[in-house]
Amino acid sequence: MGLSITQIDAFAEKPFSGNPAAVCLLEKQADENWMQLVAREMNLSETAFLLQRDGGFDLRWFTPMVEVSLCGHATLASAHFLWEGRQLSPDQPARFFTKSGVLTAIKKGTLIEMDFPASPVSPEGSFEELESALGIKARYVGRSGFDYLVEVESEEAVRALKPDFDRIAQLKVRGVIVTSQANGSGYDFVSRFFAPAVGVNEDPVTGSAHCCLGPFWKERLGRDDLVGYQASARGGFVRTRCVGDRVLISGQAVTVMRGELV
Repeated sequence: MGLSITQIDAFAEKPFSGNPAAVCLLEKQADENWMQLVAREMNLSETAFLLQRDGGFDLRWFTPMVEVSLCGHATLASAHFLWEGRQLSPDQPARFFTKSGVLTAIKKGTLIEMDFPASPVSPEGSFEELESALGIKARYVGRSGFDYLVEVESEEAVRALKPDFDRIAQLKVRGVIVTSQANGSGYDFVSRFFAPAVGVNEDPVTGSAHCCLGPFWKERLGRDDLVGYQASARGGFVRTRCVGDRVLISGQAVTVMRGELV
């Protein structure tokens, strides 16, 4: 028998929505090149590798091209995997040791709530190249430790974006978050996320981007508890709550496939 690998839709209430991630529970430390090859084979925005250790699980995330330092949806998928597979009981928190420090997740009814570091933005002075790559005028541009955040005038403008991925890939950031306040009801803000530099032209639903979006919209809307909708083709809802220098990010997850690496 080979290692099992599970595909889970994160930030999804039903299959074939949200953001798919593959999760592989390792039996021992794995070769980094092998993990990258598995991620390329899975060809999802992220493949997560878990290894049990004292106090929790080591967790690493790979796109089809590179290893990344933080991924929200694959962390959500990993926590779901551990509870569903009974590696953890429902009342046990999932504790992950990662390149971004210790991350935890707990079950709250149908939701999984993750505790992530906030990643606030600082205003960016010059952004003509970024506007040109996106093909739109910005109301505000900031930069976090990972990404650019671009606020535009309306939800319609976010949804209509057709960026130049080749030009975005040349920017010296992981990716570009484009956002606006929501026009309708049911959610507070809308976003999309583009990361061609790490092999993901448009990510369906990006948990780590909400480490930035949560504080950004809290400041503008004056509320801690917010709901964002990531308006990709698959789409998904992300709930955020800012607590000091942390952001609690919540969503649902659904298992859609189980397989075996031979």
